[in-house]
Amino acid sequence: MSPLQELLARVPQQGRVRWIGVRPQAGGAMLELDAVEARREAGLTGDHARPGPRNARQVTLIQWEHLAVINALLGRTPERPICAADLRRNIAIAGINLFSLKNRRFRIGQAILETTGWCQPCAKLEERLGPGTFQAMRGHGGITARVLHGGIIRLDDPLCVEPLVDAGLE
Repeated sequence: MSPLQELLARVPQQGRVRWIGVRPQAGGAMLELDAVEARREAGLTGDHARPGPRNARQVTLIQWEHLAVINALLGRTPERPICAADLRRNIAIAGINLFSLKNRRFRIGQAILETTGWCQPCAKLEERLGPGTFQAMRGHGGITARVLHGGIIRLDDPLCVEPLVDAGLE
């Protein structure tokens, strides 16, 4: 294994759940939760995401630290900040670079998820939050994931990276 491959395979950080939310209806308001059930191949209980193993967007995650970056890029004041619910992601995670989870499985609370891609901003965010939101979110939109093993996810639960056994790395 090359030195770069070794660096990519090792993720020493642990994340922590800072916010949880679901959207009962597409386009509807986010409901902020203290805990949620992640269901295998179905996503989060109470979220409108389409169930099924082919749905790569069962769960959306955003990096907590990126909220400050997005607020700064939009010139938002502390009195009028953009919050996790405004960005319509399911889970905000602090303490780990979510991009390090590319092609990885990870545990949050009792659930095991697998990264399926990047969560790009959409035009609806620009409509909801004002001009410049789309550009401010680029590169800060987080990741998408599917649920491999169901379980409860709670505020302050750790996010731990699973070993890369699938790729032959341990």
